[in-house]
Amino acid sequence: MKNYNGYQLHFIDGIPVDLPGLHRTQQDDVVLVNGNNQLDYFNYSLTLSESRKFPYFTASNIDGGMFKKVPRVDNWRKDPRIAKDNQWGNELYGAARSDFDRGHMVKREDVQWGRSISVARAGADSTFFYPNAVPQHASLNQKIWKSLEDYILHTETIDSGLKINVFTGPVLSNKDPRFVTAIAGQHVRIPTLFWKIIYFPKSDGQLYRAGFLMSQESLLRENNIVESFRNPLLESMEEEDQLFNQFDEAETYQVNVATIEKLSKLTFQDGIETYKDKRPLKLVLREIDVMESLLESANPESILGFSLNIVV
Repeated sequence: MKNYNGYQLHFIDGIPVDLPGLHRTQQDDVVLVNGNNQLDYFNYSLTLSESRKFPYFTASNIDGGMFKKVPRVDNWRKDPRIAKDNQWGNELYGAARSDFDRGHMVKREDVQWGRSISVARAGADSTFFYPNAVPQHASLNQKIWKSLEDYILHTETIDSGLKINVFTGPVLSNKDPRFVTAIAGQHVRIPTLFWKIIYFPKSDGQLYRAGFLMSQESLLRENNIVESFRNPLLESMEEEDQLFNQFDEAETYQVNVATIEKLSKLTFQDGIETYKDKRPLKLVLREIDVMESLLESANPESILGFSLNIVV
């Protein structure tokens, strides 16, 4: 693990992109490795919540020009650099009623690049550490969210040979519902919202960014994966609560990065956003029945109904 380079701030030529800033309450709730709150892997890094055992965020560098095709080999394991009780493993994902995937925060293929096949394979393998996983319902993890990720990687980044930075994570909220199965006596709260922010350059030499949110709350509840009860003391309906309640459906949205900052309590580097609307944009309307066969055969851009327009 000594060769893990981690996230590189100066990866995009001439445009440094800083890691997200933690809220003061989050700074006291991170897993440290040799005094550092940044866990480095191949081409990506993450910061792990000590109380939730899920990442506050992951940060990856993607080089579309050096992408390599290698076969997928699932090799999930705990990270030996941190205590086993500071990270979830098969005790969560193999528990009774665990009808969810080990959801990669850093997509395997995103860091599957390098000067050789062996380097690319090492990058892909490094995404199978449990600190990079969060429970995700298969209907979103394997369908529309995957289509978004594939579009960003293959259609935009690889086809254009671009270098981009991607930040991803769950919204870790005290509003998250509890998993119906207790793990070693612990009640595990399952995140319902996931966010993704892409930073990319354009030919004008400036840095752009785009933000997305995915909700899985209705899927978790409808499949009896989480308890339906919510603590009424948390339903104060302040501005933050009203914002959170906009994303309770099984959908994926494009949003302003400011919305992600409010929900996640993280702060992100500035960048030009072409999407300027305080209202979230559903990438797939709830009224549209997206058939599994369509998801398997259609162009991701046609499914999502939008384009990042990374190249101008």
